[in-house]
Amino acid sequence: MGKAEVGTPKWIGNKMKSKGLQKLRWYCQMCQKQCRDENGFKCHTSSESHQRQLLLFADNSRKYLDEFSHEFEKDFLNLLRRQFGTKRVHANVVYQEYIRDRNHTHMNATRWTSLTGLCKHLSRHGKVVADETEKGWFITYIDRDPETIARAEALAKKQKMDKDDQERVYDFIEKQVQKGKKEGDEEEAVFTEFKRENPEEKIQIQLGSKIKKEEVQLVPSSSFADKKDVKPGKSSDTDDSTFKMPYSKDIKKEKTTEKRKFSALDEIMREQEAFKEKSGRKDYWLTENIVVKVVTKSLGDKYYKKKGFIKQVIDKYGAMVTMIDTGHTLKLDQSHLETVIPAEGRTVMVVNGAYRGYRAVLKSLDAKHFCVTITIDSGPVKGRIVEGVQYEDICKIHTE
Repeated sequence: MGKAEVGTPKWIGNKMKSKGLQKLRWYCQMCQKQCRDENGFKCHTSSESHQRQLLLFADNSRKYLDEFSHEFEKDFLNLLRRQFGTKRVHANVVYQEYIRDRNHTHMNATRWTSLTGLCKHLSRHGKVVADETEKGWFITYIDRDPETIARAEALAKKQKMDKDDQERVYDFIEKQVQKGKKEGDEEEAVFTEFKRENPEEKIQIQLGSKIKKEEVQLVPSSSFADKKDVKPGKSSDTDDSTFKMPYSKDIKKEKTTEKRKFSALDEIMREQEAFKEKSGRKDYWLTENIVVKVVTKSLGDKYYKKKGFIKQVIDKYGAMVTMIDTGHTLKLDQSHLETVIPAEGRTVMVVNGAYRGYRAVLKSLDAKHFCVTITIDSGPVKGRIVEGVQYEDICKIHTE
């Protein structure tokens, strides 16, 4: 009986019956033919074309097994990479997605008799990470694409640079603290526990200093008269009590107190600066209306090392940058940009660190240590001079 002609009801009925997946046991991989029932599969195996394919397989069985196995493994890994990425997923879920394709290579035509054998093979060759649990085998795809590896290396390099910047800031703060300790000659205050020897004794707090009466006694007029009678080289009792001069000791004590108060204030200011530096230091620095430079070569030489200004910040780490030369607007990541340092005397924006968000005036550049000195020009600390500010913490402000 010949095949039905195209377009006839018999041909349409056969197409409707063959639509979709069929039973695996009635599929011939060598002939790539799917039969609908057991009788059809029996007729196929006894056909002349099938017998010829079996003779070819018998001549070189390993060649066909390797070919089918390679094709099955390739399609299976492509599906795992595209649909699941590097997520941990059940192996049977991936296999069910794979066999949805009607023209897929069947596993019974490969060297693996079960899905377990396939998972072990892929794990042994370093293509997936396979682990067996009570619910079965789970696999995780290992992405060895050069672009993915390059992207991971760039991210690791950026994290290392950020860490180096933080370490440099901490080293600078540590040096400043050590320098302050060397310059300060005052003794450090020793804090002890407050103990009361007598619990019933009242605590009295005396504010201010009182001058002893004996040190400020007023001299009566008669004393000057008696002074005349005193012989040279001798002194009376009135002299010791009346003309005692404690002023030099008082002045020295007052100066020491003022010095200690200034040192404590200086220490508090240092702590506040360190706190502001820690709270203001972020891993993102993009700010609107600042001039930046494109440092990525992926956009070509047309934009490489060209300047633009940030028109809009997107999700902290991205920005819409309008190029100054061409006027084109590009969407760029923070890692593709760097700050621009203007000439001395120009206004800059502090984009990171303790004074983040403040406007300042650039006073001087220190090219040897890659830092600048600025004067804060806005906010409650206007007029304060800040030294040792890193290049990446300030940026030129865009002006129309």
